[in-house]
Amino acid sequence: MFKRIGLAIAFSPRMEALITEAKRLVNFFGSELILIHVGVKTEELEGQLDEILSRLGVEKAKTKVLWKENGKPAKKILEACREENVDLLVAGALKQEGFLKYYLGSVGRKIIRKAPCSVLTLIEPKMETTEFSKVVINGTQLEITPEVIRQGIDFSKAIAAKNVYILNEIKMYGLLMGTASEDTEDEVSGTRRQLVQDEITYVEENMKGIDVGDLKISIKVTGGRWATELARFCEKIEADLLIVGDDRSLTFFDRLFPHDLEDLLSTLPCNLLIIKP
Repeated sequence: MFKRIGLAIAFSPRMEALITEAKRLVNFFGSELILIHVGVKTEELEGQLDEILSRLGVEKAKTKVLWKENGKPAKKILEACREENVDLLVAGALKQEGFLKYYLGSVGRKIIRKAPCSVLTLIEPKMETTEFSKVVINGTQLEITPEVIRQGIDFSKAIAAKNVYILNEIKMYGLLMGTASEDTEDEVSGTRRQLVQDEITYVEENMKGIDVGDLKISIKVTGGRWATELARFCEKIEADLLIVGDDRSLTFFDRLFPHDLEDLLSTLPCNLLIIKP
């Protein structure tokens, strides 16, 4: 699924935990690891990194370290991803001071908007590695959604998730049109049930032919702005991972990022995987 996994590193207190998390993913997918550091390469830093990789048991034969000097971090990280054909970039979120909330800074947002690959953001990387027991997949009807569902299920199987929820939204215009006439209460309820069933059918059609293994999959339908509802649902069930897609054909982030995703990325409800085609 991911042949080359990239990790942007800085010599910070969280670096070892991020490397440990990336190592776990590399082992799951049989990938190569590309470590990207934006900064001046020195013998001291090179030796320090080498010692850390040895201590953490990182397989050096499948690991490449890139030192990117003299440039803006986001630009250099994206440049490295393109040069190395990275499939998945792993990054850390930041914790808001005084709050149990996480957010993506300006560098993180630039990376998500422009990354040529999928991006996994970890809100609290751990040395013992993060468990992804409860996974939520965005099933909102977009061109990329069938691929998001497929890759989301494959990823969930690889990381041994226990419960997967695919969350869809009732199209608000359909709901409004379906209930705007002078129908009886029973007819309005029937319209709502049909709209819900349409969303469930959409997901079921896209799951045909996908091997779900031992995953327990639930399809949920909600109304309202999908990004807001996703965040609420993730918080409600205490999800470990949210999977969404970047539909480039619809200029997804250009159009929706400022409105729907800004809140999601400013106060992340859980770890976030953004699938890109």
